[in-house]
Amino acid sequence: MNIEFADVSVKKGEVTVLQDISIRLSERRIGVIGRNGSGKSTFARLFNGIEVPTSGKMLLDGVPERKNLRRHVGFVFQNPDNQIVYPIVEEDLAFGLKNLKLSRNETEDRIADAMRRLGIDHLRNRLTHQLSGGEKQMIALVGVLVMRPRMIVFDEPTTLLDLWNKQKFMATINDLPQHVVVVSHDLELLRGFDRILHIEAGRIVADGNPVSVLDNYIASSQC
Repeated sequence: MNIEFADVSVKKGEVTVLQDISIRLSERRIGVIGRNGSGKSTFARLFNGIEVPTSGKMLLDGVPERKNLRRHVGFVFQNPDNQIVYPIVEEDLAFGLKNLKLSRNETEDRIADAMRRLGIDHLRNRLTHQLSGGEKQMIALVGVLVMRPRMIVFDEPTTLLDLWNKQKFMATINDLPQHVVVVSHDLELLRGFDRILHIEAGRIVADGNPVSVLDNYIASSQC
């Protein structure tokens, strides 16, 4: 799977959030780092069309895309409460599948398969407001997995989790067969990735392997 940014810029009012981003991404595990306000969350939201370019274009496998990006790219927010809307877990997971017009059996099979893969079958009939933070984050991920995207983008997925749940959730991400993009301030979580992008002031200022990009980022932060 290849996603390409071709001279992409994003402006909000008079502010340029991202400027002239041109990059092609095909690696299985990509991390995105940068300081608060650098534009990295806006960059992440371009992948599935939550944000759209003010200028430039997005290409999927060489084909210009806009409306269809959400069919191929799932998005997991930092706060799972932004994604969970129904009071019962199974109802919430079925919500996103309604537009696909699947049969009841196929809907149930997709939910059961995704929950089984993550080892959380026992949560299927739970009330969502009674779930722990870690459980909610897993349910938010299942809600994306049932749509069967080719890529999943995570925006600060471990910020609200304790150490145990953080490690568990990152292990889950590492086991996913899909291409993955993770925006995170937790640099150690990204050291096993294939590629790291460092965004500052709306531009990609470093792009490469985790050792060089992360170590240089840490060194510059300490100056």
